[in-house]
This record gives sequence, structure tokens and C-alpha cells, in this order.
Amino acid sequence: MLLPDWAILNAAIDWLGHGLWNLAWWQIVLYTLATTHITIAAVTIFLHRSQAHRALDLGPVPSHFFRFWLWIGTGMVTKEWVAIHRKHHAKCETADDPHSPQTRGLDTVMWKGAELYRAEAKNAETIKKFGHGTPDDWMERNVYSRFTWQGVGLMLVLNLALFGAAGAAVWAVQMLWIPFWAAGVVNGVGHYWGYRNFEAQDASTNLVPWGLIIGGEELHNNHHTYPTAAKFSVKPYEFDVGWVYIRLLSKLGWAHVKKVPPKLRLGEVKPVADEHTLEALIANRYEVMAGYARGVRAACKQELAALKARNADVSVLQTAKRWLHRDAEKVPARAQLQLAEARAAFPTLDTMVVMREELRQLWMNTHQSREQLTADLQAWCRRAEESGIAALRDFSIRLRAARA
Repeated sequence: MLLPDWAILNAAIDWLGHGLWNLAWWQIVLYTLATTHITIAAVTIFLHRSQAHRALDLGPVPSHFFRFWLWIGTGMVTKEWVAIHRKHHAKCETADDPHSPQTRGLDTVMWKGAELYRAEAKNAETIKKFGHGTPDDWMERNVYSRFTWQGVGLMLVLNLALFGAAGAAVWAVQMLWIPFWAAGVVNGVGHYWGYRNFEAQDASTNLVPWGLIIGGEELHNNHHTYPTAAKFSVKPYEFDVGWVYIRLLSKLGWAHVKKVPPKLRLGEVKPVADEHTLEALIANRYEVMAGYARGVRAACKQELAALKARNADVSVLQTAKRWLHRDAEKVPARAQLQLAEARAAFPTLDTMVVMREELRQLWMNTHQSREQLTADLQAWCRRAEESGIAALRDFSIRLRAARA
């Protein structure tokens, strides 16, 4: 029995209004957030930690799922994404960095990150040099890499079938999620604003200590410090949801973690620093220098308290304090004068800045022999403990307890 025209029209209107799933607006919002979060998980676990940095091996089940999901959820090609990201690490904060806000401007990376990605994906030299080791099976060659827009087109069809006209809005959010959060916020703000646990060689920052919305990518300074580590959180108060998923996959036998951030081990305090102390220092240099920075900040706080007690001017030290524990090349020109004035006015802080650089040279002087570096470390510890500066003495004693 054929339906009358008005019944067919009503059915079509009903489908356009509700689709196959007649869900409330808040249920559609939850669906959208759930699907975008899966996309974030696929990017951070599969593309970033597994493919780009080889921090973990994924089994065939999650690997094929993530590849399919990224095909319909982003249209990105694994080889292109991996190559561009590896080049970012290799050329970080230089003119050759595909998306550094330090060279291209924050606004450009924040709002045109996807355009920068597409432009670099056309660079055949980048793909050839940095894209090695990515999937090259039949599906990759004949489907995922060949029909990129058809994948996201399939997602649009599915959303329209499920939600009717509202599915177009769901699809738009899904398509904008990675360009905004990953290409814009992480690549842009994550190299411009935030806090730093470690003095990495670039401008990377941690956006917030809780990596939930962007799957743990919020902890960007931690990642750039230990790029081959599968876990991004390093402090007790930090949370990396991507690591939670990796641990769950590991328990299922679907993932094998190859590396996590190193952790400085302490034992008994040695009478004299030796070659093992040197090994521990070099292997854990970022954590060691973070500990040194805490000592500098504590000494600076004491100096500020003394100035305030005398009602003296604190402006110079207040301005310079954020740069006292930074590498010299990281101090901007606008702050160098204030830093020099503060060091001249406070000999204790000047000594700590000088000795920090001397300590850093122990792993930068690669032309020195192991025996010479060990002797230099012993001399450094002796001068630190004889300096009369409590923060230096305590740091040196702790350093002599380090184990490789």
C-alpha cells in the first residue's frame, strides 16, 4: 500500500527534525563531546605517542580502530601528521618549524593552524624525511590516504542519518575540534603561555596541570622535555587522561609502553660525587635543574622578605625573579637589564646564577672526558657546600645522593 504524499512529506520532515535517534538537545551535545573525545584520544595515543614518538606499541585492534576513526573524524593522513610533528620537534621555534608562535605569531598559529598543517603536508621533502615508519598497508594506500574527504563525508552522512538537520551542526563541531584544540591551542598557546616544570630547549609550556579536554596534551612542556615518554604527567598534582587510556589498553594486552619520564633516584649521600653521580645528573638533568630552580626561588623569596622588612624598594628583584633560574639565552632583551641589576645588588643570587650555568656546562661540554667532567662535578659540589649559601649546600648534598 502506497503512502499518500502528505504522509511521505510528514515522514521526511520528521526525519529532518529528529533523524533515526530522537534525542533531546543535551543528549546530542553529550554524543558530540563523546565522539570528539574519541578523536582526541586517537590523536594523542595513536598519532602522537605511538606513531610520531614510538613511546608505545599498539596492538592491531586499537591501531585499526584509531586509524578508521581518524579517517572519518579528521581526514588526516597518518604519514603527513607524523612527519609534520617530527619536523616541529626537530626545528622547534625556528623559521623551519611548521607551526611555532615564536616565529609565526600566536594569532596565526591559533586561528590558522589547520592551514599551516595543510601547507606543510604539501612539502614532499618534509614527508620523505620525517614520515618514515608509518602504516603502509592496503587500507592506508587504497582508502585512508587516497580518499581523505570521503571519510569525513561518511561521518556527515552518519550524523545526518542519526540526527537529521542537527547532524550538520554535530559534524561541524567534530571537524573543528582538532583544528582548534590541537592545531590552535596546543601548537599555539602551548608554546606561548602557561607554566614550565622544566627548562626545555624550546618555549613549550604546560597549559593546565589536568590533561582532560585535549587528552593530556595540555602538559606540553613535560612532553617536549621527555618527547619519547608515553606518559605526559610528571608531578603528583598533574593528570594525563591519555595515560589512563594507555594503562587500560596495556592491561588488555593491546599496548606495550616502551618509555616513561625518568625519575631521579636517591640513596645514601656519597662522601664525594663520582662517575655514577655524573651519570645520574646527566640522565635526570631536567629534574635536577628544576630542583635547583626551587632553591633559587627560595633564596629570592628570602631576599624579598628582607627588603620588605626594611621598607626597601623591591621592584628590581620583583621584576627579575622570574628569570633568575632560566638559561641565559632564554632571557628576553627587555629583562636583561633588570636581571643584571638584581644580580649586582644581591651577591647570593648572583652566585647561584653563576653556579647554575657552571652545572649546566657539565652535560653541554661534550668534548670533555668522563674523568674531567667527574672532577669538575666534584669541584662544583665542594664550592657549593663551602659557599655559605644554604640553598646551594642542601642542593649539593642531595646531588651527592643521586643514583644512576
